[in-house]
Amino acid sequence: MGDVELLIVLVPDPEDDAETGERLARRLRNQIRELDVESVVPASPAAVPPAGAKGVDPLTLGALIVTLSASGGVFVALINTVGAWLGRQTGRHRVSLTIDGDTIELDGATSAQQRQLVEAFLRRHAEE
Repeated sequence: MGDVELLIVLVPDPEDDAETGERLARRLRNQIRELDVESVVPASPAAVPPAGAKGVDPLTLGALIVTLSASGGVFVALINTVGAWLGRQTGRHRVSLTIDGDTIELDGATSAQQRQLVEAFLRRHAEE
């Protein structure tokens, strides 16, 4: 199997300023870089679904394209890392993960709810 691309979009708490959002995005990017992924790069604005707002879209500040091998357990580790990272943050942040047009959004749900969402998402994209 080849490499796959995953779009990760961090939407910071609406009460946070842009600087806080950028700091959160850097922390998330650094956490992902610790995994065995091929690359982690900021997403171009064209890669991020429009939010309907004009001007600088806060979504583009925290949007990342992660390229990883389709084989091995990197995909599961990545999803778990993002969920754990989000769980350690204060505030009402959300993170969406999109692969092949399928999106899962992680937010302030309980740990059990998050786990169910992640497990269903992983089953849909398990290795064949």
